[in-house]
Amino acid sequence: MPGIPTESPTGDRKGICAGRVAVVTGAGRGLGRAHALALAAEGADVVVNDLGVAADGAGSSAGPAQQVVEEIRGLGGRAVAHTGDITTTDGAASLVAAALDSFGRLDALVNNAGFLRDRMLVNLDEDDWDAVLRVHLKGHFLPLRHAAAHWRAEAKAGRTPQARVVNTSSGAGLLGSVGQGNYSAAKAGIIGLTLVAAAELGRYGVQLNAIAPAARTRMTEQTFAATMAAPGAGEFDAMAPENVSPLVVWLSSAASDGVTGRVFEAEAGRITVMEGWRPGPTADKGARWTPAEAGEAARRLLAAAEPPQPVYGAR
Repeated sequence: MPGIPTESPTGDRKGICAGRVAVVTGAGRGLGRAHALALAAEGADVVVNDLGVAADGAGSSAGPAQQVVEEIRGLGGRAVAHTGDITTTDGAASLVAAALDSFGRLDALVNNAGFLRDRMLVNLDEDDWDAVLRVHLKGHFLPLRHAAAHWRAEAKAGRTPQARVVNTSSGAGLLGSVGQGNYSAAKAGIIGLTLVAAAELGRYGVQLNAIAPAARTRMTEQTFAATMAAPGAGEFDAMAPENVSPLVVWLSSAASDGVTGRVFEAEAGRITVMEGWRPGPTADKGARWTPAEAGEAARRLLAAAEPPQPVYGAR
C-alpha cells in the first residue's frame, strides 16, 4: 500500500478523494480493510467500522478496527475507529455521527460488513437465516438510511452534496450459490435496495452503486480454497482484496459523477458492468391462456431464450 499523499502548500491533501470523508463498514479485515487503506491513500479521511467478530459473527473485539486506523495514521492519513453494531439503529446513527464529529462532513459510505453461516437449505435453521440477513441486508439499510437523512438535510439547506454509496453484493446474489441460501438471498436483496435508493436519492446529490467482488477473505478462502489460493512468488495475486478497491475508491469519489444505479463485478484485473433483468422472448395471446396453452408458449419462449448462467456450486 503506498503512502498517503502529501499535502499541498495550501494544506489540501492530494488524491482522487482529497477533502472527502468516507465511512467503511466491516473494515477491520479483508475487503473492507483494503478499501479503507485505498481511500486514505487517495486523500480521504476514513471512519473504520468493525465489530471484530469471528467469521460466523460470534464475539467482538475493538482490535481489528483500531489496527487499520493505526495503519492509516502510520502512513500519514487521518482515520478514526467505530466499533458500534451497524445492524442497530443506535449503531448506524453513531456511525454517521462519528464522521461528522471527527471530520465535520460525510461524503461516501462503503457498506461492506458481513459474515457467513453456510448450510444446505434443509439444514439451515432460522437463527442462521436471520443472522446473515441481519448483517448483510439490514447492515446495509441502516447506515444508508442514516447517511441519506443527513444528505437530504444538507440538500434542503442548499448544500447539495456529491455523496456516494458503494454497496457490496456478490456473485451469489447474482446467480445463487449452493449451500448459501441465506447469503445469496441477502446479497440479491442488496442489489434491489441499491436500485431503489439510487432512484430515490439522486435528487439530493446521492449516487449509489453496488459491486459484486471476488477476493480472498475469511469468507472465501476456505469455501473456495482452490480458486482463492495465493500465487507463487512474483506472480500476480489475482484474488488479493486490494484488486477490488480501486473501483470502490473511484465510485466513492466526485470523479464518478453520473454513475448511479449500476452493478459491477470486480475481481483480479477485470471490471464488468452487470446487465440485470431485461425482457427476453415474449408471447401475447391477447386473451387468457389455458394452462396447456401457457405451457406450450413457455416452452417455445424458453427455447428461444438465452440459457441462465449456472448457480455457483451446482453440478
